[in-house]
Amino acid sequence: MLARNAASVYWIGRYVERADDTARILDTSVHHLLSDGTAEPLAESRTLLRVLGTPAPAEVRQLLDLTQWVAWSDENPASIASSLRRARENARGSREIVSTEMWECLNTTILALEDRAAAARATGFGSFLAWVEQQSAMFAGLADSSMRRDESWLFLVLGRSLERVDMVVRLLMARAQDPPSSLGWLTVLRSVGAGDLFTRTFRGVVDANRVVQLLLLDRLFPRSVFHALRVAEQCLSQLDAQPGEAQRLLGRARSDLEYTRPEAASEDLAARLADLQASVRAANEAIAVQFFHSAPWVAWRATDEADPAAVPQEEAAPAAAPPVQPVLAAPGPAPLSKAVVRSGRAAPASGTDRRPAGRSARPAGAR
Repeated sequence: MLARNAASVYWIGRYVERADDTARILDTSVHHLLSDGTAEPLAESRTLLRVLGTPAPAEVRQLLDLTQWVAWSDENPASIASSLRRARENARGSREIVSTEMWECLNTTILALEDRAAAARATGFGSFLAWVEQQSAMFAGLADSSMRRDESWLFLVLGRSLERVDMVVRLLMARAQDPPSSLGWLTVLRSVGAGDLFTRTFRGVVDANRVVQLLLLDRLFPRSVFHALRVAEQCLSQLDAQPGEAQRLLGRARSDLEYTRPEAASEDLAARLADLQASVRAANEAIAVQFFHSAPWVAWRATDEADPAAVPQEEAAPAAAPPVQPVLAAPGPAPLSKAVVRSGRAAPASGTDRRPAGRSARPAGAR
């Protein structure tokens, strides 16, 4: 498949998962504020923004304004509406590999988005967030039942798994300093749909170490970090028989979790989560170089003489060269992968993630 299509389906997986996780987190946070009389709206709002990794404008201070900013603001590149729109744009550009059912699901979701947002402004946000979760689940089910298990499926699952790891890690980072018996840990469980699972597994009160153990180390829960890392690693091994940098990074992160004692899951939690986040970010960059780039991106600029700091020594032009010099703005191409047949030109940007650093913040085609 073309690198352009590979990048598109990878980012479809990430954007749909991001919209689903954001809706879950926002829904749980709002319910927590309404049900807990001791919760402080300002503190909870700051926690929510830390999880989502997007700063709000200065005028967004009330809970209602924050909810609208996270749910459907066009100015927020990480809002639910923005994520769904970008998933749909990527699907429209790769219709030859996306099934008709998947395209219709994304397309009808975008067409109904404005009406759903207008209804939520009048009746409350709960129905809108529940609808987003339902549409995301429908898309996942349609992808599972209508896609051939080839490279396109592997890239979709790869993107979804990396986004899932990133979101769960951010959820835990936002609560890492909370007391072990804080109600915030119950909010974390409900945000990932693990409230009932926790009760069945541990049959006790909510405890920070048990929550961390479930969301980091559980091998059977699909939204745990370990499970998502293992799925992403398997996708990479099927895409390319030769282990690349991305597979090495994810394999090391998965091994660290695999051999962590359950009772020590919450020890040095902040450092562990920071390492996981850095590994996911580096793996995302490595995937873009390995699979989505057929040539380094070259930026041309006018200059009187070559800049040795900007142009590699072996690429520097001789003294008699013209006054326009190429400046390499991205690493050189990795060896061609057997799983992705690249075109003769660099793939366009299929991901337009503009979140701050730490959230895979650059386009997939220009990383």
